[in-house]
Amino acid sequence: MHKYVIMGVQGCGKGTQAAKLVNAFDLVHISVGDIFRWHIKNHTKLGAQVKRIVSAGNLVGDDVVETIVHRRLDEHDWNYGFILDGFPRSESQALFFLETYDIDAVIHIEVPDDVVRQRVLSRRLCSGCGLDYNLISHRPEVEDICDVCGSPLRARPDDTEEALAGRLKDYHTKTKPVLSLFERKELVLDIDGTAAPDAIHQEIRTKLGC
Repeated sequence: MHKYVIMGVQGCGKGTQAAKLVNAFDLVHISVGDIFRWHIKNHTKLGAQVKRIVSAGNLVGDDVVETIVHRRLDEHDWNYGFILDGFPRSESQALFFLETYDIDAVIHIEVPDDVVRQRVLSRRLCSGCGLDYNLISHRPEVEDICDVCGSPLRARPDDTEEALAGRLKDYHTKTKPVLSLFERKELVLDIDGTAAPDAIHQEIRTKLGC
């Protein structure tokens, strides 16, 4: 069984690499961001709360995130393991996680802030089918129109200069120090996130030894 945490600032490519590991090892991808987006799309009470927070460029509180992760892992649908994306983001969340679960590795994807800024501000999301685009690496055939369903493409509400600056600050002051807790247990694998996706995946596989 493979149990991994994948970490890195937003826009570093965590989702892409998580998907590749899911395919390679038949893992369950548990994305806190996807769970939040489901609640927002379905207009739940939690969704309304999360939308207000992320639109302001802030991080959702530890208690809410811990509850969601705990409930999701308690479903035990991960027969061959899981890769957890978007958690932990603070020391409190990391301590909660280490006290509750055993993991095999923390995959830390490193990308400079200027590259993150360029990637994030180029992201687009289909307003119809939800397909992700990026104006740098995955442009639509027709500008601002989804190739699949023909719906307009939109920037995510929280993909603004102001919101991104807040997330970068939170990452460096709150999330990045969390790595030291995992480093004490020799769990962290540092990965160069500026390479091509397939090269990044191969580096991860090499450092995991599988």
